[in-house]
Amino acid sequence: MNVLEIRDLNVGFRQAGQVTQAVQDVDLHVARGETVAIVGESGSGKSVSALSTVGLLPENAQVQGSVRYNGEELIGADEKTLRRIRGNDISFIFQEPMTSLNPLHTLEKQLGESLALHQGLQGQEKADRIVDLLEKVGIPDPIIRMKSYPHQLSGGQRQRVMIAMALANGPDLLIADEPTTALDVTIEAQILDLLSDLKKTEDMSLLFITHDLGVVRRIADRVVVMKDGVVVETGKTHEIFDNPSHPYTKMLLEADTIGTADPIDETSEVLVETENLKVWFPIQRGLLRRTVGHVKAVNDATLSVRAGETLGIVGESGSGKTTLALAIMRLISSKNRITFLGRDIHNFNRTQMRPLRKDMQIVFQDPFGSLSPRMSIAEIISEGLGVHSDLSKAEQRTEVAKILEEVELDPSTMDRYPHEFSGGQRQRIAVARAMILKPRLVILDEPTSALDRTVQVQIVDLLRDLQKKYQLGFLFISHDLKVVRALSHRVLVMKNGDVVEMGSAQQVFDDPQHPYTQTLLNAALS
Repeated sequence: MNVLEIRDLNVGFRQAGQVTQAVQDVDLHVARGETVAIVGESGSGKSVSALSTVGLLPENAQVQGSVRYNGEELIGADEKTLRRIRGNDISFIFQEPMTSLNPLHTLEKQLGESLALHQGLQGQEKADRIVDLLEKVGIPDPIIRMKSYPHQLSGGQRQRVMIAMALANGPDLLIADEPTTALDVTIEAQILDLLSDLKKTEDMSLLFITHDLGVVRRIADRVVVMKDGVVVETGKTHEIFDNPSHPYTKMLLEADTIGTADPIDETSEVLVETENLKVWFPIQRGLLRRTVGHVKAVNDATLSVRAGETLGIVGESGSGKTTLALAIMRLISSKNRITFLGRDIHNFNRTQMRPLRKDMQIVFQDPFGSLSPRMSIAEIISEGLGVHSDLSKAEQRTEVAKILEEVELDPSTMDRYPHEFSGGQRQRIAVARAMILKPRLVILDEPTSALDRTVQVQIVDLLRDLQKKYQLGFLFISHDLKVVRALSHRVLVMKNGDVVEMGSAQQVFDDPQHPYTQTLLNAALS
């Protein structure tokens, strides 16, 4: 019997008197105890299809067709019926737990709300159920942790709490919308194993939405492939992977970041090097704020990056990757030597650093968060020119047009705003903003982790081309080891602030020496 059955689903969004069709004639079903994965690039209609099942789309959505849960029609159902099913029979896990969890409430309060609403639990009975749920999803010391706030947990722990909330009322169907995209490879493996185990023990069905085909192969029984709001192919997982029939499915399967970095000139200029770099944050307590200890974010990091070279930095969340990069850029304080373009800058103040800023730039993980929504693309990209050059406004626009062409965007779009672009286009804009000053060193902090695999390949190819053309040095931070292997000449592995291994990309990937590196590679490439 099918837990969920969708037939002839059509969803459009009305805006300014026009209707944009997002989903067209979608048919899919999830049988009891089955895991079905919906795959496709951003904008393919995956999430819209899932949200339409229990009426979670915005008011301007126009929905037609049939969605049946255990034979009960949900399209056109009244709010009372939908409230009964939402969170009780059908539960959701979303991609970013920090936006789904309330930062002002403890885990106990947030889990307790659902238990009180749907099951009427109160007092000790409710507390016992919360502890049981946290234990089930692998949260250590649940009695203590239930008093914690979301910001006091790691990314993996927050996602486990989201799963606990989704499981609270014993749902028949769990809909997971990109639940592992922002997680480290080891945490991703743990979450996927957890979901598989819970599906069996809780007798659930799972609808899994993702753009990561590696995850699909690992967890799904059947696959539904979507493109531009239409289902283009569906079938058993092994059949789709072994013998895809639709050109789009073939393209998705072939869109893996392949190749390795071209050899570099070992005599090229050293752009930056550090010696035993330390970043320790003081722990202060009491009325007089006495220092009682330190958070040792980075310990004794020694590295160098030459012109035209990429140093990949890998490790789990909290390992010190980003802290190390920010210290090199002198955006946070550190101890011991940092040499940039032949000058020791570790004691430079803001005024001394300002002329060097144009030579060191950074591209962040989330372009939507790092691009101002109130500024046009031209204003965003030219902002650095206003600080570091004497160019007129007209000359700045000319430079913006040139750099947009280099990152393969249409210069005529420069007066548009970030929300008018796709995720991949926004990341190209972020790259353009960094490159317009013609820097020597660029720090790339997870620049591809939120992107579809096909877009990742495009961004990696773009970065390769720009590096070759301008002999750029890259510090590439990522938890996606396939991308690291494709782009990096050397790799540095961090764990709890320590550099546990460093060597050529070939040596680290083919013959890892440290047990932690071996664990990372097994989780990522298995």
